[in-house]
Order: sequence, then structure tokens, then C-alpha cells
Amino acid sequence: MGFWEKGATVFVLLLMVNSVHSIGANWGTQATHPLAPSIIVKLLKDNGIQKVKLFDAEARVLNAFSGSGIEVMVGIPNEMLSLLANSVSAAERWVERNVSAHVSANSVDIRYVAVGNEPFLSSYNGTFLATTYPALQNIQAALIKAGLGNKVKVTVPLNADVYQSSTAQPSTGDFHADIHSLMLEIVNFLSLNGAPFTVNIYPFISLYNDPNFPIDYAFFDGYPSPIEDNGKIYTNVFDANYDTLVWALQKNGFSNLTIIVGEIGWPTDGDRNANAASAQRFNQGFISRLNQGTPMRPGPVDAYLFSLVDEDAKSIQPGNFERHWGIFNYDGTPKYNLSLGGNSRGLVPATNVRYLPRRWCVMSPTASLEDPQVGLSVSYACARADCTKLGFGTSCSNLDARGNISYAFNSYYQINNQLETACRFPNLSVVTTSDPSVGTCKFGLMIETPGSVRGNGGGVVSGKPVGLVVQMIVFLFTLLL
Repeated sequence: MGFWEKGATVFVLLLMVNSVHSIGANWGTQATHPLAPSIIVKLLKDNGIQKVKLFDAEARVLNAFSGSGIEVMVGIPNEMLSLLANSVSAAERWVERNVSAHVSANSVDIRYVAVGNEPFLSSYNGTFLATTYPALQNIQAALIKAGLGNKVKVTVPLNADVYQSSTAQPSTGDFHADIHSLMLEIVNFLSLNGAPFTVNIYPFISLYNDPNFPIDYAFFDGYPSPIEDNGKIYTNVFDANYDTLVWALQKNGFSNLTIIVGEIGWPTDGDRNANAASAQRFNQGFISRLNQGTPMRPGPVDAYLFSLVDEDAKSIQPGNFERHWGIFNYDGTPKYNLSLGGNSRGLVPATNVRYLPRRWCVMSPTASLEDPQVGLSVSYACARADCTKLGFGTSCSNLDARGNISYAFNSYYQINNQLETACRFPNLSVVTTSDPSVGTCKFGLMIETPGSVRGNGGGVVSGKPVGLVVQMIVFLFTLLL
């Protein structure tokens, strides 16, 4: 091989190395006791995660990324779209406060502004259809005015339901007819500004919504009945979904538009198909082929895992699994073995996490299951805490009636920082120092959070109210009486 051939080979290899994408992660903060931003940043760095997607632009969070070298996508909540769509000055103030200040003064590597989050979901009943595109335009104009138009790009994270295919073949894909013209306006705007199309793809939801969905098609390790489409072979639903978008873009003249997978992952609890084994199977399968691409778009896929840590205050309207998407538990401990690519050690846990004292609130051994206060007390606890690990097919489905009641009591007790008054269910509860966990069902022990103060019960009282998320859950303990 001659000198020029060697040089060309080295150049190609360098291009290949530089084009390889590392996996990113979504970090949501809808938790009663969120880990401190400094702990999260270290957790990201210790695990080699070089980019993070946020759902807002909170100053104390962004300050933690100062000089970290981690690429950041900040978010604008849907509730702000109307204001930003109707006021250029409001968009300029938002950019100045949430982007410019952090890029210039705090050395935060902000790369994207996510304008809204899945604003076209059918459950919103068209609320954000008229404001998303104007808000996108105004934020882009504000970035240009701030001199950040080339460094920071706008995007709109969209659910995969904005496009569809008339058959199982991706080549029949196009944008939904009812929003087709709007989607083309947004796509054209993104293209003109060198901005990416961001899509959230959830094979788990396909399985959750359709009991007849072939489970192996949701994963990446083989499907006995692959789909053939113009010579392209599809053995998993992610590839098919992604390429449906590729076809939708291509049919409308945007075959080269950059695509980011804004959210992809698998929950570990709250449903019979949500468990650590399935999450490990899915996430490891996806990461292992991250640089392989899809049949229509071979090459590295730019993606963010959903999500980094569990969030116990998320709405469970979509399902109880919503609070269990994290690859880490609420306290930053890994849920399962996962190699993120460059890190062969598996997941590295968070450090400097402090816990409340080792005590739990459980049903008193002298209390009776026949006590009329049992049902009321459990309902009260679960409406103000998190009981999504209880139910059929969950990690705590092995509990008996007393175990279910104890889990509910303890969840309320821990979320309320182990206050003495949080374990005073009438003649039903008692505090114990013996861990009541049973098999796969782990009774939580809450972490200390920044800015908390000591309470009379020896626990920690947060400076803000907790347990404001009301959930609907049917307890199996009534069937066991």
C-alpha cells in the first residue's frame, strides 16, 4: 500500500471514529426527592454520558453543567408556547436568561433548544397546534439575534404518532393527514436552519397498547417473521418506525434532514412487561447497534435514553410504568448491568448520596386486616405517595395483603421524610428498623435532599410540599383477605 493509500485509509478511519455517536440521556426532575444537580453531573461523567436532554432550563441545574464538557439540550415546557409564539420580546428574554447567560458566563455547552415536548399528542386535543411553529420561529430569531444561531439549534421533540404507514412496510409512511401541512412547515423551517428533527420512539408503548403485538419484534435479538420492504429487511420495530419517518421526510423532499431520537428506553416496573430483565435486553440491544443505523439510514444514530433516573412524582395517566423509566433508581444506584459503549465496567452508581435513617413504616403485627380503617388508610397513603410497584406483574406482586398495606404506608412515610406523624395510621402502623423488603420487592429508604431541615421526628422536612400527585390504583390486598 502506497503512502497516499495509507493516508486515505487513515483519513477514512478518522471520519468513521468522529462520526460515532455516544448515547445521551434524558434527565427529568419530577421527583419528590431529586438528586442534587452536582451529583447528577458527576453520575453522567462517571458513566461516560456526554450529552443530556432536559425538559426545562432551570438555572441551578444548568449551573451544575458549567465547564463539564457535557452537551446540553434545554427544554421549553408546552405551557410556555403560547407566550413565546405571541411575543418576540418574550422569546428574546427567554433566550437571554436561559441560553445566552449560561453559554457566555457559565461555560455551559448548550447545543439545542427543545421547543415544547410532544406538543401534538392527541391527548392535548390540539391545544398547541397553533402555537408550536410560531414559538419555534421566535426562539430561532432570538438565537440569531443573540449571535448563537450557528452554535445552538432549535428542534421540536415529537412523538412518533405524527407519522404513520398504511401497511407494516415503512415505505408507505407519511405524516398524518390532519397535521400534514403543519408538519411540512416545521420540517422546512428546520431544514432551512440546519436544525434536526427530533422524534421519541417507544417500542414498549407499542407492546403496552396492543396485547397482540409480537413481543420479540420489540427487541433487537431476532424476530422469526421479519418484514421485507423493497429489499430492506426489518427484524425490530425501532428500525421500522425510524425508517417510516425517513420515508415521510423523503417523500416530502427532505431526505437529508438530520434525525435525533429524543427519547427511547424501557421501564422496569409498573406493568407485566416492565421489568429489569426486559429493560436490560432492550437498552443493551439498542446501544450495541447504535452505530449500525437502520436499513434506510445506515450509520450512527443520535439518541438519548429515557431516562437517567426514576421520577416518583410523574403523572401516571399513561400507566403506572411512567415512574420507572430510569436506568438508575431514584438514589442513583444501577438497576441492572448495562454497558454504555466506551464503559465496559457497567453502570457506575452515584456518589455522595445520603439516606435517611434505616427505618420503615409497616402494618402493625397486632393490627387486623378486618379493621375498617385499612382501606381508607391505604387509599390515603397511595394518593399522596407512590404505589406503582404494586399490582399484577410488578416487582411487588409477590406481597400478601399485609405486605401491600405495609408498602403503601412506607411509601407515604419515606416521601414525607420519615416524620413521626407520617406513620400514625390509626391503630394500624408501626415503625421498624428491620428492612421489610421481600424478594424483588424493595421497600424504599428515602434520600436526603438539598435545603432540607431536621424535623421533630428525626427525619428531614423538605422546604416544599410533597406528595401532590394523586394516582389511581386498585389494591390486590382486598382479594387476599
